[in-house]
Amino acid sequence: MGLVQLQNEQDWNLVKEQKNRIILMKNSTTCPVSHEAFKEFQKFASENEEETLYYLNVQDSRPLSNLIAEQTGVKHESPQVLIFEGDQVVWHDSHWNITNKKLTQANEKTKA
Repeated sequence: MGLVQLQNEQDWNLVKEQKNRIILMKNSTTCPVSHEAFKEFQKFASENEEETLYYLNVQDSRPLSNLIAEQTGVKHESPQVLIFEGDQVVWHDSHWNITNKKLTQANEKTKA
């Protein structure tokens, strides 16, 4: 289904209403580590086309990034990927740990 960019709290609330399981990446558009992690996230998305994956660019959506950190209790990092089941974060990781392989393993491990 592809990648969908979230930009604000309204976008986030709509996704939470529609989806129980959410895979979200927090991405920095100025960081080389984020750039590499986003390429891995895109590769993961291309291999999991049945799923919709979400991302936000922290420079454009800092209030949303902060809100998600506040709601989940997971300290903001960038790049960062979080997997949600309902309102609970069931997996998260950041920086160089965001690889297609690790995302695939986390996705399989956390699927109900």
